[in-house]
Amino acid sequence: MKSNAKKITIMAIVAAIYVVLTVTLSGLSYGGIQFRIAEALMLLCFYKKEYCVALSAGCFISNLFSPMPIDMVVGTVATILAALAMYLIGKTEKAGTDFTKKSSTVKLIIASLMPVISNGIIVGLELGWLYGEIATYIYMLQVAFGEFVCVTILGVALFKALEKNKGFMKLICFEEVSGKNYL
Repeated sequence: MKSNAKKITIMAIVAAIYVVLTVTLSGLSYGGIQFRIAEALMLLCFYKKEYCVALSAGCFISNLFSPMPIDMVVGTVATILAALAMYLIGKTEKAGTDFTKKSSTVKLIIASLMPVISNGIIVGLELGWLYGEIATYIYMLQVAFGEFVCVTILGVALFKALEKNKGFMKLICFEEVSGKNYL
């Protein structure tokens, strides 16, 4: 029971970090050209499915502050689809292995492209519908570019560096670290 409470706490913290980063950096987080730094956290979904829920909740709450109320639904759906795809890619990576082993860089990069594709298409269509269909492809490219920078470039570099820390990896994967149960 303690382990479940701790997992829920970690999920709440991850969702809160996503919200704080997105809302605090709102000038970068919303609109056609968006660099949602919090999206780098999406790579957590590659490691454990629980992060799919945490980050989808964080996205929904963040989108409550969006200048486009429809973003609560559309942006959250894009995030859910990307998160699930990332988890499935990560799941194939880890089949029969220890979570603390370093992941394949190629699979992590492929997983990082899921929010690029999902948000680029879905949020791009949303923006095109709201602001004029003539610019839909431009919006798609802008959103995809922001996701690529935040998730694929910054996020992959961050997580490849963090994978070197076995304690961190065990923590995010809910395993014991040096005889201590961190979760």
